Amino acid sequence: MLKPKILLVNDHPASLLALKALLLSAPHADEYELITAISGAEALRAVLDHNFAVILLDVSMPGMDGFETAQTIHSHPRSASVPIIFITAHYADELNRLKGYQYGAADYLISPVIPQILQSKIAVFIELAKKNLQLEFQTEELALMNRDLQVQQMRDLKRINAALECEIIERRQAEQRAHDLATRDPLTGLMNRRSLTERLEHAVAMANRNGQQMALLFLDLDKFKSINDMLGHDAGDELLLQVSERIAGAVRGSDIVARLGGDEFVVLMESMRDYSSAAEVAKKIITAIDKPFLIGSQNINTSASVGISLYPQDGATMQELMRSADLAMYHAKQERRGIQFFHEELNARMVERSRLEHELQHALENDEFELYYQPKVEARSGRVAGVEALLRWHHPRLGLLSGGQFIPAASETGLVVPIGEWVISAACAQARQWRDDGLAFPTIPIAVNVAIPQIYANLPEVIYRELRRYDVPPSSLQLEITESLVIRDIEKATEVLREISESGITIAIDDFGTGYSSLSILKTLPVDILKIDQSFVRDLGKDVSDNAIVAAIVNMARALALRVVAEGVETQEQLTILRELGCDEHQGYFYSRPLPAADIAGKLLHRSAA
Repeated sequence: MLKPKILLVNDHPASLLALKALLLSAPHADEYELITAISGAEALRAVLDHNFAVILLDVSMPGMDGFETAQTIHSHPRSASVPIIFITAHYADELNRLKGYQYGAADYLISPVIPQILQSKIAVFIELAKKNLQLEFQTEELALMNRDLQVQQMRDLKRINAALECEIIERRQAEQRAHDLATRDPLTGLMNRRSLTERLEHAVAMANRNGQQMALLFLDLDKFKSINDMLGHDAGDELLLQVSERIAGAVRGSDIVARLGGDEFVVLMESMRDYSSAAEVAKKIITAIDKPFLIGSQNINTSASVGISLYPQDGATMQELMRSADLAMYHAKQERRGIQFFHEELNARMVERSRLEHELQHALENDEFELYYQPKVEARSGRVAGVEALLRWHHPRLGLLSGGQFIPAASETGLVVPIGEWVISAACAQARQWRDDGLAFPTIPIAVNVAIPQIYANLPEVIYRELRRYDVPPSSLQLEITESLVIRDIEKATEVLREISESGITIAIDDFGTGYSSLSILKTLPVDILKIDQSFVRDLGKDVSDNAIVAAIVNMARALALRVVAEGVETQEQLTILRELGCDEHQGYFYSRPLPAADIAGKLLHRSAA
């Protein structure tokens, strides 16, 4: 156990030596440790390093005297309660003695000190310090014992808890196994018929309450029985397992996949926007299953037939939807269609869409596309400021189709990029042709529409290549990009469009007002022109709010130094209002419908001559 410590402070070497000898020769000097200091500053440093049972402090010291030293010692929380005995040679100085008590003195000794008195006073404080140290030692021992006890108790609790947790885990695993056996298909882990029935009943109730649509896809593998008989049940089970994984990978995250038994699977699609979503998922499933399966060392090819029923058109109950989807699947298998809607009208539309997608594959090869052109006219002067190139398809079966009738199908089949490249090439070729023909309007730009996939397909490189190929300047082209498409990836769009803009090609935001882009986005994009969507032009003069919207767009464009083109202008009244609102250009049937290159050239020459 530690010994109590005494601090002796005296600046006079002889006095310090005498007092030190007196304390070290005391009868119980071995019970304490003595530390000395020759100034107030040194005493303060010692107080910071040690705990003292008592401090013997000389009053008269140069610099910091004993009173100031005592006041500083007692001002610190660590040493506030340390007893201080003042030693002074100022005998019978009551004022000095009073001052010492005011600064926290526990006692006051007059020098020369009587040894017995000093030793007896010191003994009191040493004894008190020894008891305090003993108490602290016992407290630490008790704390250590408590800590050891707590550690042991904690170990026991952990052991008990671990045993309980193991028991709980085993019980939960047993309950989960029992639940899985009741609700899951043991081979694939998908929902079984019972679980699907419960989920479907709930889905029908929710769809009825919220006025929502949903779809049920009933799927059956083709020629599964022959595969199973030829390769054995183990191979058949492995095929079913892989099929279930491919189905799960083809559906949306919110869709439910179940196995009814054998090679029959069901997909439940809740909160469905329209029937085309069901067709899209069905096509993904068909495509996934059409790829070969590796079973053992053999590649196995199979296919699937999918029947689709829709709620509420094809059934108001769970049983009716299941029956309709099953019947549709049967017809798909009989007709070898792959996918069959229960509703014949929707099925016909899906078949036509699939046929159109297939025919699109050959449209480029067979040179079935053509560009029509519609003028953009200055509102005040009537001068043609440019033309927009609009894609048309001379369909061998359906006749002339506009872009809106087949571009969605092109997007789904990945043909938007090659078709877009054809449009750019054809526009550059037409610009070259007009120049070679020596027409009076060789400098007006041809605007082409660009889809977002083209931005990711080296659009600048494609444009520069075609400009060089036909030897026409960048001013011959103008790009039109739909507002709603640009804001999907503003960073990439800005990067690509800025590169194109710096080459001298002007850029227009098409259908402006429908994409909800912010002013900050418009400031970021390298845009030259805003084209007001025709939905705001249609009711000009009839709907005051449309007038206000067009005026706001024009004012915003002025602030950004952009030109404004109004689309869909069909009447003189609309054009008059647009002029009054400050619109720069107009485009629509009032001036001209979209026409083939030869017809538009004749029309523009006729207008120029007039």
